Amino acid sequence: MNTRHVVIETHLGPITIVARDEAITGLYFGQHVRRPRQETFGPEAGDATDPLLNEAVRQLCDYLAGRRRQFDLPLAAEGDSFQHAVWDIVKSIQCGDTTTYGRIAEQVGGRGLAQQVGQAVGAYPLCIFVPCHRVVGSAGALTGYAGGLKRKQALLELEEPPAGDAGGLF
Repeated sequence: MNTRHVVIETHLGPITIVARDEAITGLYFGQHVRRPRQETFGPEAGDATDPLLNEAVRQLCDYLAGRRRQFDLPLAAEGDSFQHAVWDIVKSIQCGDTTTYGRIAEQVGGRGLAQQVGQAVGAYPLCIFVPCHRVVGSAGALTGYAGGLKRKQALLELEEPPAGDAGGLF
């Protein structure tokens, strides 16, 4: 396996992007809940030496600058079947929309699974690339985000429709 990473500085703080073979396997903030040990990221890829990581950085920077709404990258996350069921639903949340842990729980087996859904969302290693920040509490409250609630708020504000559009995230 060819695991490697790159670290970029952003207005959200440093972000580490990890790739294994031909897929992106992680995106982590400096202070990230459930951040794996640094040595699992493999060596740091040098400038312009890794086309996959370079493309991931380019797309992430475009997104953070408001020039991109979706990502087109090969992604691979390790998890159990329940986590993958939750993550598949999270992947489908469109930019500018939000859903709740409870709504996802209803889709995967019942509202009583909301806490487990929250744990699965929190364990997803590809935040931003897959929009975990678009999952909110039952009344739209910002709850739980592996990168911290300030970052979750910033990402949702970045995706807020222009003032002239109907509706809004909050």
